[in-house]
Amino acid sequence: TSTLFAPPYSKKHYATDEMASPVNTTDRLKHLRELMASSKYNVAAYVVPSEDAHQSEYVAACDERRAFISGFDGSAGCAVITMDKASMFTDGRYFLQASKQMDANWTLMKCGTPGVPTWQEYLTNHLPAGTRVGIDSTLLAAAEGGRLSAALKSRGGGDLVAIEDNLVDIVWGSQRPARPEDKAFIQPMEYAGESHTSKIARVREQIEKEGAEGLIVAALDEVAWLFNLRGSDIDFNPVFFAYAVIAKDKATLYIDDVKLTDAVRQHLSGIVVRPYGEIFGELSLLSASLVQSKRQVLAGQTASWALVQALGAENINIAQSPITRLKALKNAVELQGMRQCHIRDGVAMANYFGWLEDQLLNQDGNLRLSEVDAADKLEEFRRAQEHCVGLSFATISSVGANGAIIHYSPKRGSDALLDVTQMYLCDSGGQYLDGTTDVTRTYHFGQPTDWQRECFTRVLKGHIALDRAVFPSGTSGYGLDPLARLPLWELGLDFRHGTGHGVGSFLNVHEGPQGVSMRKTTVDTGFSAGMTITNEPGYYEDGEFGIRIENTCLVVKVDTKFDYTGGAGYLTFDPVTMVPIQKKLIKPELFTEVERKWLDEYHQTVWDNVSPRLEKGGLGYEWLKRETSAL
Repeated sequence: TSTLFAPPYSKKHYATDEMASPVNTTDRLKHLRELMASSKYNVAAYVVPSEDAHQSEYVAACDERRAFISGFDGSAGCAVITMDKASMFTDGRYFLQASKQMDANWTLMKCGTPGVPTWQEYLTNHLPAGTRVGIDSTLLAAAEGGRLSAALKSRGGGDLVAIEDNLVDIVWGSQRPARPEDKAFIQPMEYAGESHTSKIARVREQIEKEGAEGLIVAALDEVAWLFNLRGSDIDFNPVFFAYAVIAKDKATLYIDDVKLTDAVRQHLSGIVVRPYGEIFGELSLLSASLVQSKRQVLAGQTASWALVQALGAENINIAQSPITRLKALKNAVELQGMRQCHIRDGVAMANYFGWLEDQLLNQDGNLRLSEVDAADKLEEFRRAQEHCVGLSFATISSVGANGAIIHYSPKRGSDALLDVTQMYLCDSGGQYLDGTTDVTRTYHFGQPTDWQRECFTRVLKGHIALDRAVFPSGTSGYGLDPLARLPLWELGLDFRHGTGHGVGSFLNVHEGPQGVSMRKTTVDTGFSAGMTITNEPGYYEDGEFGIRIENTCLVVKVDTKFDYTGGAGYLTFDPVTMVPIQKKLIKPELFTEVERKWLDEYHQTVWDNVSPRLEKGGLGYEWLKRETSAL
């Protein structure tokens, strides 16, 4: 199993300095504009989103269309091409990267800065009235498609045209990477904890409760969870390309035959299996009967505008998929798996930091080892652990000023050398058969400044405050988020990212619907026992350093002396990450006795769980022993 994700997971993400020189897009844009102008398509603008047909956070190489047409490969952005202009809309995380990677054919639209429209506003307000705008409707979320289509029509009779052929794919031609044909495989009961037939029965109960005719499942992690299957079609995410439709009397999985082994076919006994692309035609056939019955089909928010067009907008109810919440509530087997995989992950991290410290201080590695060298070594230590099949995202191995870039991804050739006079931030995670990990630690291998120690201590105080919180069941992450920021706010400091996200069980490292952040989207989801959440406050000083302290936690019930909830009970967070927090970076005079006790108890737990699995006297063992000693 240790090589399951080797092809997509290996060194591709750190391979070369992709920001060295922009890609020449002149011929690509010329060909695209010829297609746009042809009588077959006849559109004056063409939209190239980042997403795939399932609105996935990460996409397969064959779906990296926006990167191909523009040269910009950051994870967020949308390209709009007209006959005389090519515009790239992205947010502040990617202004520098986009400006370096794109050639003179492109205009960078810095979203979030004064006077710069979103790509949707640009289409509706900045193009001539009546413009025909083309898009591959499988790549546009249903709700977005509906809104945009209505906005264009209301303004001078413009039209959002769903083009079945993806025009970028035509330009890409034979150079486009093939669609993955990797086999799906079974997630057995020993890790899943519930059969797929039981899950389907529970989903049907939810469909019935909503008074609906069925459910379209478009999110790849939801399909994987529902059928107890996993795959390797997308880097870092153990998913495979498929759709599903769950009706009262029938469950259909739309997946290409090449992905099915005999064992998986047997596992799917009783499930109707159809080719991946046939969902659109079959939904079209279903639409007439829905009109007669006056009932709707449910679809999650990742359903595409193409699925809505196939079924008819009046026949579909786009809302949060019932699977989103069912998947978020882990069963006892999944929770135990999360605990166990994090202990093994802690072994890998102890071995890594023991090795790294020795290299930098004793083996002449200072200013010789690069960020990518370090990331590769960490991957090696992780893959040595039982049940590890790869990484859960590209390791953020960042030194000094690079640590202040929140979504930094080192590339060999432009990565920095590790320097004991600078802070080192490492955000990483693994995919294990029994769970998914995500951990960030910030260390200094030399002498941190007083200011760095103050900032670190305040981030840690926020982390501890959130970890110690006891709150009524159903409390939202929006309500809890300020706890992690208060020690920073006292100095007028803050961080510009969410404080926590859910984590999948051998699935996507980012999982909803729960989250801890200031974003309004977290208001509607309350915490329940059995959920997972990260606790990851930070602080970033541009051009200097970054700090983030991240644990993955389980949401657990806690006994309180009284219960004002009327029986709902109270919850708290139980960290499962087993990696020390560097004491050298703490200013003890800023700590309360409660915070000191929390840290010592956490470190004792890490030692008790991880040390028996380390080689006594080895670098990892000795490092862990020192780092988990009392403050």
